[in-house]
Amino acid sequence: MSSNTPSSTSSTAGAPDAPTRRTRLPRVPFWAQILLGLVLGVLLGWVARSGDVAWLGTALDKVGGTFVQLLKLAVGPLVFFAITVSITNLRNVSNAARLATRTLLWFMATSLIAVAIGLGIGLLTDPGAGTGLTPKDGGRPEQAGSWLDFLTGIVPTDVITPFTELNVLQIVFMAAVAGIAALRLGEKAAPLLSFAEAALALLQKALWWVIRLAPLGTLGLIGRAINEYGWDLLGQYATFTVDVYVGSLLVMFGVYPLLLATAARVNPLQFFRGAWPAIQLAFVSRSSVGTMPLTQKVTERLGVPKEYASFAVPFGATTKMDGCAAVYPALAAIFVAEIFGVSLGIGDYLLIAFVSVIGSAATAGLTGATVMTTLTLSTLGLPLEGVGLLLAIDPILDMIRTATNVAGQAVVPVLVSAREKILDLDAFHSAKSFDIDELDGPGGAAGDTVEDTGRRRSEPAPATA
Repeated sequence: MSSNTPSSTSSTAGAPDAPTRRTRLPRVPFWAQILLGLVLGVLLGWVARSGDVAWLGTALDKVGGTFVQLLKLAVGPLVFFAITVSITNLRNVSNAARLATRTLLWFMATSLIAVAIGLGIGLLTDPGAGTGLTPKDGGRPEQAGSWLDFLTGIVPTDVITPFTELNVLQIVFMAAVAGIAALRLGEKAAPLLSFAEAALALLQKALWWVIRLAPLGTLGLIGRAINEYGWDLLGQYATFTVDVYVGSLLVMFGVYPLLLATAARVNPLQFFRGAWPAIQLAFVSRSSVGTMPLTQKVTERLGVPKEYASFAVPFGATTKMDGCAAVYPALAAIFVAEIFGVSLGIGDYLLIAFVSVIGSAATAGLTGATVMTTLTLSTLGLPLEGVGLLLAIDPILDMIRTATNVAGQAVVPVLVSAREKILDLDAFHSAKSFDIDELDGPGGAAGDTVEDTGRRRSEPAPATA
């Protein structure tokens, strides 16, 4: 009887097993993780400071410091291989010299606009007045930048020291020489270029893992800043802090959208939808170079040809600093001059603009802008002790400065591509805000959208810069 009445078990014996449903916790978006890190960092920093909890303060310092150290660990070789590969990639781009020249001109033009905004805000608000700070509160920095150091320091004395001392300007110089030499050698340099491309992909993948730790790094960095500086100190720098944030935000959400709408003829809101992940990471990591892999990915997703993006983004990450090298030095110079009772004239303001455009490579995409500040102050003849005053709240200011830097590093390639009619408009219009977990690091989905064929290119645009 059992043979005539198959059981339920036997009736399904030949069928494939039904998929097992697993209950998964909802994935927390990366931006939410960052926001949570910010909130927890402020809370834990306040607890560590108000409750005098030494171990908590130490823990926050270690977490934040380790995150920054991990970012810096890859900076030297990452910059070298990125610049070398980006220069050699230009051989695959038509009108490479024209693109490079236009990129540099737009870098300079936007820096001039940014420094003008910084000077204007500083002259209107007098950030050094009413702070209660005196020259005695400052202190000379351990390292100071000067034009002689800047010019003579470009060429390294050996090939090892720039990497051990993390002199990014010298690393850029060596990488540029290597890239140009490889172009001249042609096929003979193919094995070296293959190695450089593989090394760059490896470094970017490793840095991608570090980027995923940004929420923890945010918690530590913000907590450490609150624990060390507290709210009372911020009160003394209230005007200066507001000036830096307002100036940076005006550049990011005023100047850049205007240029995108008028010069590039694209939708600024669409740009920010696509570029926001990189801007967000820059805000918390405080490192343009550390954000560079993500910046390049969002730039490619916005329709910039991959070969051009691989040149423009690394180039911008080491030289394009509208926040650190334009808005901030202008305000810092006015702030220090007012604290030390020094009057600045029109000639001094022109010098500030000159330093901002020419000396921005001194910031080198690293956390902080101390070298650029000392370069500006020394050029104006202002006391370098003023740097000690500014270092007190530098981490809080560096967040918005770096976000502005990275936004500019993505804006210019989009702008140049649009004006040169090589921007993939379909990719640009379809780019959207995404979670970092949607990307699979170097070579993942972020780079795929611009390699499709048959896309509609940008409409003709005037050829002037």
